[in-house]
Amino acid sequence: MAEAAAPRAFVVGHPIAHSRSPLIHGFWLETLGIAGSYERLDVHPDAIDAFLRGLPRSGFVGGNVTIPHKQAAHRAADRLDAAAEAIGAANTLWLEDGRLVAGNTDAHGFAASLDSQAPGWRQARTALVLGAGGAARAVVFALKEAGFADIRLVNRTLARAQELADRFGPGVSAHGWDAAGELSADAGLVVNTSSLGMAGKDALPLDVSLLPGDAIVADIVYVPLETPLLAAARARGLVGVDGLGMLLHQAVPGFERWFGARPQVTPALRERIVADLEKDA
Repeated sequence: MAEAAAPRAFVVGHPIAHSRSPLIHGFWLETLGIAGSYERLDVHPDAIDAFLRGLPRSGFVGGNVTIPHKQAAHRAADRLDAAAEAIGAANTLWLEDGRLVAGNTDAHGFAASLDSQAPGWRQARTALVLGAGGAARAVVFALKEAGFADIRLVNRTLARAQELADRFGPGVSAHGWDAAGELSADAGLVVNTSSLGMAGKDALPLDVSLLPGDAIVADIVYVPLETPLLAAARARGLVGVDGLGMLLHQAVPGFERWFGARPQVTPALRERIVADLEKDA
C-alpha cells in the first residue's frame, strides 16, 4: 500500500516575501516532528480566483490567505465558518470532501493573545476600537463574542466606522477621531487596529492619561513590537498587549486542521519571530 504523501500547506498573497507565517508553521512542524511543508505563494490578484478554484486538485491540504486576497477567498468558498461570515473576509482555507471551506482565525488570535498577556480582559465590558478596516472587523467580532456591551469605533472617516457599527448591530457605535478623548474616560480596553504607530507611519494621537488607571491597551501592530501607544501606556503603569501575540495565536487553528496536531504558542516560538523582526529592523 502506498504511503500517504506528507501534507502541504501554504500562505498566499501579493507580495508575500514579508510573511512570517512560514517561520511560525515551520517552527511547529520541526518541534512536533511532523512530516509536512508550508510554502509561500505569490499570486497576482488577476490570478487568485483561478488559484482558489483549483485548490481541490492542487495537492495542498489548505493554507492561509493574506493581503490582498482575503475577500477573494471569502467569495470563492463553498462554505464559511461563523467568523468568516461575520467578518466578511477569510484568512484560513481547508478542504472537506473536495469542497473549499474558508474561516477567519484573526478574532481567535486576538482573544487568545489577550488571554495570554492580559488575563481578566473580558471583565472590561467597555472597549474603544481605533480604526475601521478589516482588522477592526475581527476585533469587534471577538469583543462581541466575549460579551462586550459597549464597543466604540473611532475612525477618521466616520462613514466607514458607521458601516462597521451597522454590520455588528446593537452595542457598537461609530465616532470621529475628535471624540476619542471623551470616549477614553471609562474605556476598560483600548485596541488600535489602524496602521498608526507602525514603522514609517505617524504616531497614534491618543492621550493615554485620559484612560482609567486599570485600562488595558492593545495594539495589533507588531513592527515595531513596542509602538508609541504601548510605550506611553506602560509608562503610565497600564497593561499593554503587543500585536505579535495575535499573529502567533491566529496561526494555531489552521495548523491543527492541516497537520492534525494542536501547536502551542511558546516563549521559544515568540523568541524566534522576534529575532527575525529585529533582523529586518
